[in-house]
Amino acid sequence: MLDYGDLRMRICIALTFIALTACGQPSDPIPSFELAARLTQDNRYPLIPADDLTPGATCKSPSEYRYPEHIPYCDRSVSSSTKNKVIRTYDSQLQYTIGSMPRTDFKIDHYIPLCMGGANDVANLWPQHKSVYTITDPLEPKLCTLLEQGTITQAYAIEQIQYAKHHLDEVSSILKRLDTSF
Repeated sequence: MLDYGDLRMRICIALTFIALTACGQPSDPIPSFELAARLTQDNRYPLIPADDLTPGATCKSPSEYRYPEHIPYCDRSVSSSTKNKVIRTYDSQLQYTIGSMPRTDFKIDHYIPLCMGGANDVANLWPQHKSVYTITDPLEPKLCTLLEQGTITQAYAIEQIQYAKHHLDEVSSILKRLDTSF
C-alpha cells in the first residue's frame, strides 16, 4: 500500500530517470540515482520515510545543548532490537521486504538528524537503503555546520532535511543553494 506522497515520489524519480536517459547525463549526477530509480519498480523498500510511521521527533531528554540556538542534543542510542522493530514495522505495515534483504544495504536513519536535535525515538527512525543515503547524507553535515555557525535556525534545518528526504531529485540543488547562499 502506497501513500500519495510515496507514489508521487516514485513517479517523479521514474520520470526524471526517463528524461536523463533520453537527454544524457547531467554534468553533476546524483549518486546512485539510476539504481534508486530502477529499484522503485519492485517496491522492496521505501525511498522516503512513511509519514504515518516516521513523522519525526526531536530530543526531549538531552545530554547537552548545542549551537547558539541551544538545541537539545541526544546522544546516539538506538538498540539492535529497536532497529529490528523499525524494519519489521515497515515490512508488515507497508508490505516491504527489507528483512529479507542484506542488512548491510540499510541503515536506520534519524529522519531528523541528531545534530539537528533529532530523537532516538521510533517516530524518528526509518530503514534507509544505501542508494538513498548516498544522496541525502551529504546534506546533513552541511546543514549542521550552518546551525553550529548560527547562520540558520533549527526549524530551517529540519525543514530542509525533511524536504530533501522526500524530494531526492532536489538534494543536489539544495546543496548548491546552501553553498551559494551562506
